[in-house]
Amino acid sequence: MIRSPHSPADGRVEVMAHPPTMLFVVLCGVGFLSFISYNLVRMPALAPFTESLGASPALVGMVIAASTMTGVLLKLPMGVLSDVINRRRLMLIGILAFAFPPFAYPHVTDVETLIVLRVVHGLATATFTPLALAMVAEMYQDTRGAALGWYTSAAQGGALVGPVLGGWLVDQSGFSLTFEIAGVFGVLALLLYMVVLAAPSSTVVPPKVTTTTVSDLLASVKRVISHSQMRMTSLAEAAKMMANGTLMAFLPLYGLSVGLSLAEGGWLFGVQGLTSFVAKPFMGRVSDRVGRRPLIMLGLVICGLAIMGISQTTGFVFLLLLAAVFGFGEAVVTSSSAALIADLSGGQRLGAGMGLRGTIMDIGHAGGPIVAGVLVGTIGYTGGFIAIGSIQLVAALGFGAVMYRTQIASSSSMDDKAC
Repeated sequence: MIRSPHSPADGRVEVMAHPPTMLFVVLCGVGFLSFISYNLVRMPALAPFTESLGASPALVGMVIAASTMTGVLLKLPMGVLSDVINRRRLMLIGILAFAFPPFAYPHVTDVETLIVLRVVHGLATATFTPLALAMVAEMYQDTRGAALGWYTSAAQGGALVGPVLGGWLVDQSGFSLTFEIAGVFGVLALLLYMVVLAAPSSTVVPPKVTTTTVSDLLASVKRVISHSQMRMTSLAEAAKMMANGTLMAFLPLYGLSVGLSLAEGGWLFGVQGLTSFVAKPFMGRVSDRVGRRPLIMLGLVICGLAIMGISQTTGFVFLLLLAAVFGFGEAVVTSSSAALIADLSGGQRLGAGMGLRGTIMDIGHAGGPIVAGVLVGTIGYTGGFIAIGSIQLVAALGFGAVMYRTQIASSSSMDDKAC
C-alpha cells in the first residue's frame, strides 16, 4: 500500500492500493486522448465552422476565447476545492466535459449558442488540467519535475495529433464528422479514466461543507494569491503563454506575408509542438537536479529571443529553426513552473497552487492575441513580435528579482530567529 501525500486540512487521508506508476501511465493516457478530442474541435475546425455560421472576425475571436475564459474563472476555485474533497471524483467533471460537448457542435446553428457551448466545453480544461497536475505532483515528490514533464508531454502529444487529424477530417468529410470523432476520443478518455476513478482506496468520508470549511477555502485562496513566489511563477508562465498565443494567432499570417503557404505555416506549428513534446520530460529531469528557478528564467529568455528572431526572418528553413527554439524554451518554462508551484505548496495546497497557475496562465494566453493584434495593427509584425519578445525578457528579470528578494528575506528571517 502506498500512502498518498494528499492530506487535506479536514484530516481526510487517501491511501492508494495501485502503485503510482500504474495510475500515472493511465492518467497520461487519459490526458493524451482528452486533448486529441479537445483539439479536434479547436484547431483548425472551430474558426471556419464559426465563419460558416455568419460570424464576423471579432465574433470568431470571442468564440475561440470563450473556453479559455472558463478556465480564468474556474481553475483557481476548482483547484482549491480539490484540496478539500476527493480530487479524483472532482476531475470527473472535466472528463465528462471532454466527452460529451463535441457531439453537440453539429447541431449548432447560430453563434450565440456556439459561445454558450464553448463556455461549457471549457469546463474540460478548467477542471481537469490543474487537478491532473496536482495529482501527478503528489504522486512523485522527489522526481516531480520529470513526472510533470512526462504528463504534460503526453497531453501535448494529444494536442499535436488533434489538429493534424482534424484538418484532414474537415477536408475529407466536413465539420460534423470531425466533431463526432472528437466526441468518440472524449468517450474513450472517459472510459480509461474509470480505471483511475475505480482504483481501490481507503478514504475517510470527508465532512459536509460547513461555514468553517468555506472559511478554510477562502483562506486557502488568500494564501496562494498572497504567496509572492507562487504568484510570480504563475506570471512567468502567463508571459510565456502570451507569446504562445501571439504565435498561434499571427504566425500563419506573418508566414503568408513573407510568401509562405498555409501548409508551410502548419509545419512551423508542428515543429514547435514536436520540439516541446520531446524536450519536456528531459527538461523536467534537469529541473529536479539543477533547480527550477534558473530554468524558468532561461526558458523565458529563449522564448523572447526566438519570437524576436521570427520577425527578422523570411526564409522557411530559418523560421522552422526558430519555431523549434521557441518550442524548446516553452518546454523549459512549463516543466519547471508546474514543479516549482508544487514545491512551494509544501504538499498542503497543491490544487490551489495549480489552480492559481492555470488561472493566471489562461489570462496570458487569452490576452496575447489581443495585445499582439493591437501591436501588429499599429507597428507591424516586426514591432509587434519584438514587443511581445521583450515582455518575455522583462518577465525573466522580474521573476529573478522576486525570487532573489524572497530568498534574502527568508535568510534574514532565519538569522533573526537564530539570534
